[in-house]
Amino acid sequence: MRENYIAAKELIDKAKRILVSGHLSPDGDSLGCMIALARMLCAAGKSAFATADVNALGKLTFLEGTKDIIPVRKLRGKSFDLFIAVDCGGFDRMPPEVRPVAEKLPTICIDHHVTNDGTFGNVQIVDPAASSAGEIVWRIAKWMEWPIDRPIAEALWVAMVTDSGRFAYDSTKPSTLRAASDLLKHDVRTSYINDLIYGTFNRKSIELKRIAWRSLHIWKNRKVAEVTLTRDDFRSVRGTKADAEDIIEIPRSVAKNEIALFFYQIPDRTKETRCSIRTRGEWDATALAAKFGGGGHLRAAGCTIKAPLGVAKRKMRSAVRDMLSQPRRTEVK
Repeated sequence: MRENYIAAKELIDKAKRILVSGHLSPDGDSLGCMIALARMLCAAGKSAFATADVNALGKLTFLEGTKDIIPVRKLRGKSFDLFIAVDCGGFDRMPPEVRPVAEKLPTICIDHHVTNDGTFGNVQIVDPAASSAGEIVWRIAKWMEWPIDRPIAEALWVAMVTDSGRFAYDSTKPSTLRAASDLLKHDVRTSYINDLIYGTFNRKSIELKRIAWRSLHIWKNRKVAEVTLTRDDFRSVRGTKADAEDIIEIPRSVAKNEIALFFYQIPDRTKETRCSIRTRGEWDATALAAKFGGGGHLRAAGCTIKAPLGVAKRKMRSAVRDMLSQPRRTEVK
């Protein structure tokens, strides 16, 4: 890994204008990494810019640095000499507007997904054992000796907290808490951030949860639970995916649940259906997601199924039944 860090540093040292992007519908980990990296690179004397669909940020807009993000629709015509991808391992997981700008650039990939095959980018800093991409960015910052201020610390704190389930998931290791402890030295407003992310919800979010609860479907003796939001559901409350970020917790909260599914449609993309997957026990969420070209982590994954909602549900349910019928399960360490 040290060789990868050195190679990444060489690319950064040569670059003047750097573009940073994460995956579609950026979550706390993806957005936090983008903001932190762009700010640290600027402090290091580079012109660095994060890009994202600014309409999909939801409540995470409280992070300092979101106002500096270049909307993906305004990327055309802009030039850069280095691209850094965070929290994803390929252009297929990013906003489609990013690829035409970034595909010809030297690329550094920073990721922690177990489904990342290590082939994307000129330099890969990939650690599937890390709690979050934010934890890896923190390591890079310490190795590069980049200074960390409060906005950077808060961005990385959000990245780590959201992807580790507030340090409750199995991915939380002593190294995770050491990184978090270091961030706390920079006056991170932990209570304020926790309340904004987990303690308060806007009307759109509450309405979407109400609709999702109505759709709750439980089967396989409570082992499997699922909820659904259609394109019309989002339109009825004028909501976006950002307003439905934690709806997967509804099926996951069912007692004895082992596989939770959240099906949803993105407005104007009715020929495809997205599915968020959460698992417990010995079931591998990535095994389900990979059947449809998706990926993620052992306990949390997602995919886009190239089919309308009804067909997509049948395909995923069939994959779940096949998984549950298999005697061999993944080992949990």
